[in-house]
Amino acid sequence: MATMTKTTAAASGKSHVRAAFRPEIVLLEIARLTPSREITAAMQRETKYRQIAASLEHVGMIEPVVVFSAGRGKYLILDGHKRVEILKSRGETQVQCLLATDDESYNYNKRVNYLSPIGEHQMILRALANGLTEERLAAALDVDVGVIRQKRDLLDGICPEAVEALRDRRVTPKAFALLRKMKPARQIEVADLMVAAKNYTERFVRALYVGTRADLLVESAERQDSRKRADPGRKAILEMETDALLKEFKTVEQSYGKNVIALTVCCRYLEKMLRNGRVQRYLAKKWPVLLEQIQRVAEECEADKESRAKGAKHVKPA
Repeated sequence: MATMTKTTAAASGKSHVRAAFRPEIVLLEIARLTPSREITAAMQRETKYRQIAASLEHVGMIEPVVVFSAGRGKYLILDGHKRVEILKSRGETQVQCLLATDDESYNYNKRVNYLSPIGEHQMILRALANGLTEERLAAALDVDVGVIRQKRDLLDGICPEAVEALRDRRVTPKAFALLRKMKPARQIEVADLMVAAKNYTERFVRALYVGTRADLLVESAERQDSRKRADPGRKAILEMETDALLKEFKTVEQSYGKNVIALTVCCRYLEKMLRNGRVQRYLAKKWPVLLEQIQRVAEECEADKESRAKGAKHVKPA
C-alpha cells in the first residue's frame, strides 16, 4: 500500500493528501543507484538475506525498489538495498523501481509490521490453492519442506475465537501445538490471557497447559512429561491456581475501565485537597502516616500522567 503524506494548503485552509511516490514502475540501471547504507558481509550471512535471494531466483521481483532522484540521472536507494545487492551479485544490470517524491526513508522499512504466524499460514494456504507446490514454496523461502507443512497445518484443531484473538500476535508454533491439546473453551481463556500478558511463548502456554484440568483437555488421559512428573496433590493445587488465575483475569478485564475512571477522579480530588494548606496542616497533626500515603499516591499519579504525556509527544504521526 502506498505511503501517503499529508500537506496543508495555507491559502484555502484545507488539506489534501498526495502520494509519496509516482504511480508508475520504471526500469533503472543498477549502476545509477546509490545506496544510503552499506550491506555488510555479516548481513549477507543472515537467514533473511538468503531467503530474499531464493525468492528472487524462484519467484522474481515482487516488490520494486524505492528510490529518490538525486539529480544528474542518479538515484538514492530508500528501500531495497538487499534486493539490489543480490541482483548485482547475479550480474543483473537493471531493476524495477518506484520513484519517491520525498527523500524521507522513515516511512518505508524503519517501522516494519512483521507478518504474524497466522498471516504466514493464510498466505501459504492461498499460495497452495493457487497451484504453487510445497516444494517450490520451500525453495522460494529457502526453508525445508517440513517447515512449509508445519505452517500449513498451524491452525488445525484451534477454535476460531482463539485464532481471532491471536491473529496479529507472534505466537510460536510450539505454543499453538499446546493450545491444540486443549478444548475450545480453554483455548479461548488461554489466548485471552496470552494477549493480556503480552506473552506468546511456549513456556507460558505450557505452564497454563500443565495447570489445565483433565476434563478441559482434548484427550483427558493425555499427559506430557511435565504432567507425568507431578504428583496428584501438587497437580490438583496447580490446576486450582490456574483456574483461579483465569477467573481473576476475567474479573479484572470486566472492571478495568470503571476502575481506571474511579482512580483518575480520586487522584484529582487528592491533588486538589493537598493544595489546601489548612487540610495539609490538619492531616500532618492528626494523621501524619495517612498524609504520607496520600502524598505518595498523588506523586505516583502525577508521574504516570507525565509519562503518558511524554510518550504521546514522541509518537510520530503516520
